[in-house]
Amino acid sequence: MNYILAILLPPLSILLTGRPILAVLVFLIWIPALFLSGGLTHPMFILLAWFLIFHAREDRRQRRDLS
Repeated sequence: MNYILAILLPPLSILLTGRPILAVLVFLIWIPALFLSGGLTHPMFILLAWFLIFHAREDRRQRRDLS
């Protein structure tokens, strides 16, 4: 579900992965970028959110395997 949320609202998806400071920073850049570029930069934020979601899952998987 977080991957679908990343398509619609990348900053919220980043917040749900446990990175609140990065989520605020992305939000502050994402809003003006949407209006100034007409949405052309939106895929960049989607890719960032997907990478962070994947990275968080890998971290959880590694911690689980070490236990």
